[in-house]
Amino acid sequence: MFSEFIDRQLKKARYKILKDGTYFGEIVGLRGVWADADNLESCRKELREVLEDWLLLKVRDHERVPGFEIKIDRRMLVRVR
Repeated sequence: MFSEFIDRQLKKARYKILKDGTYFGEIVGLRGVWADADNLESCRKELREVLEDWLLLKVRDHERVPGFEIKIDRRMLVRVR
């Protein structure tokens, strides 16, 4: 579920070369998910890591994530004695 979401979002990523020759990547619609690096591959790797961390923080804080839904079987949350 996490990896499918991450892969889907990374396909939407936009990259550009900045004036100083470094690469900048972002995922439009996911505020704060961006990366920059000296080369494109490093930028892609860093963007994946940023997205993973961003998603984990959103889930931890019970925040809504567009296009991502956690399905919980509430019966598993009940403790029987």
